[in-house]
Amino acid sequence: MTIKEKQQQLVDEFAFLEDWEQKYEYIIDLGKELKGLSEEKKTPENLIKGCQSQVWIDAEFKEGKLFFNADSDGILPKGIVSLLVSVYSGHSTDEILDSDFKFIEDIGLQEFLSPSRANGLMAMTKQIKFYAVAFQLKK
Repeated sequence: MTIKEKQQQLVDEFAFLEDWEQKYEYIIDLGKELKGLSEEKKTPENLIKGCQSQVWIDAEFKEGKLFFNADSDGILPKGIVSLLVSVYSGHSTDEILDSDFKFIEDIGLQEFLSPSRANGLMAMTKQIKFYAVAFQLKK
């Protein structure tokens, strides 16, 4: 499945949820499914700056694709980062760099978040793009 298809699938799933309480619960459930990171991966280098909670994103490049894993000490940020991991993990650096984050707007997620959580979300998206650039340069 392409990044765009994964994004559209999420937009469609969120469209079926009637209100933000249900959407909030869905995001939390996504976080519960996230594998999480081992303690040795929770390093300052993997810590996302600008998040209200502690959020870590780790990336591994194998067989031409980037694989992300993440964790957070907060239930909502863990769900949000899980959403991003599910969309971008397993794709090439080119695919990630050519993609956008418009689906976040389509879901209405930024409108639902407090300003500090919205800043954290933007920091997470920037980190995913940063990893894609960094690993592309290593090719």
